[in-house]
Amino acid sequence: MGAIVNVAAKAAIDHAAGASAYASSKAAAVALMDCLAADLMGTGVRVNSILPSIIDTPANRAAMPDADFSSWPKPEELARVILFLCSDDSSAVHGAAVPVYGSR
Repeated sequence: MGAIVNVAAKAAIDHAAGASAYASSKAAAVALMDCLAADLMGTGVRVNSILPSIIDTPANRAAMPDADFSSWPKPEELARVILFLCSDDSSAVHGAAVPVYGSR
């Protein structure tokens, strides 16, 4: 048994103006994981992605000082989702793109 978890971004499915290169690269990363999930079906290796919105980090706070940081997911929240996807508790989850957007 094994698990692969790709960290993409909300931009993979939410395509904002001015972010064509970023959004297309994140969409491609999710498509790659979708194909890998299909390739590995039945092997015991699960493949999933998480799609975080803006992550609450010092760099993001500095880049967007007027934003509402309280709604951004914290790194430790992302880590808990990744740990879940790597655990036996998520044995039925394969080929998913899980949104991790924080509180709104």
